[in-house]
Amino acid sequence: MHMDIQLAIICGLTFVIHLIGTLAYAVRIAGVRTRRIAMSFALFNILVLVSRTSNSFQGPFLAKRIEDNINHGINQGLLTDFRWLLLSATLATVVGAFLIPTFQRIFSNAVQHFQQHRSMARLLLHGFFKGGISQLKEVVAMPAAANLRKLKMGHGISVWVIFLNIAAVALWTIGVFASLYAGYLKPELRVTSSQLSAVVNGAATIMMFVFIDPNMSVMTDDVVEGKITEPQFRKAIVWLVGSRLVGTLLAQVLLIPAAMTIVAVAEIM
Repeated sequence: MHMDIQLAIICGLTFVIHLIGTLAYAVRIAGVRTRRIAMSFALFNILVLVSRTSNSFQGPFLAKRIEDNINHGINQGLLTDFRWLLLSATLATVVGAFLIPTFQRIFSNAVQHFQQHRSMARLLLHGFFKGGISQLKEVVAMPAAANLRKLKMGHGISVWVIFLNIAAVALWTIGVFASLYAGYLKPELRVTSSQLSAVVNGAATIMMFVFIDPNMSVMTDDVVEGKITEPQFRKAIVWLVGSRLVGTLLAQVLLIPAAMTIVAVAEIM
């Protein structure tokens, strides 16, 4: 199973996108611990920009690869490419899960530093040049085994939200991939198919912003107000990270059915 440079770059972009998406959970923990939730998300927007930049390059790179395959009459191997990309999403989620304890400590320090100095330039200078990297070994931590041994459905997190998160992540993961693969299956409709990715991503976005994020926001406020404990909140985060991982695995199963559905819709439009 050969991976060329172009595919490696696209896999790298996919990895970055899903790594940052997973680390977003650490931002909520940092916000709770520092009691600076709004500031935590404001600083996290820097990484969101990195994710969106990666996303803006990922689609064109992958579309160009598909165009080259179509122009050269290559009819094999592209599905394997998509499997590699989805595997990159899964690996990024696993890596992100292990990095959450470390990242939330780093981010808590960043929030406190910004609160004191009110300067993004000074924060970046401190992080990269004035001891921030040298202090990294002091904040490195592995996920607590107790959080895994004592997993229970805590306050504010329901089976319904977990299943919605699985579905939303799966749809969001395959949105662009399925539409581009649909264009490969039906080249004469590839422009229409590529535009239908917005429908798939839109459904995932609705689930995230209407059902999942409000639940997480209420839980975050409840921790700050003392209505639920931080251990309960961390258990909820573990469940959501686990459901995110399951969602990336489900994307492997849904890729072909979703692509064929997009082809069918494109044909009747």
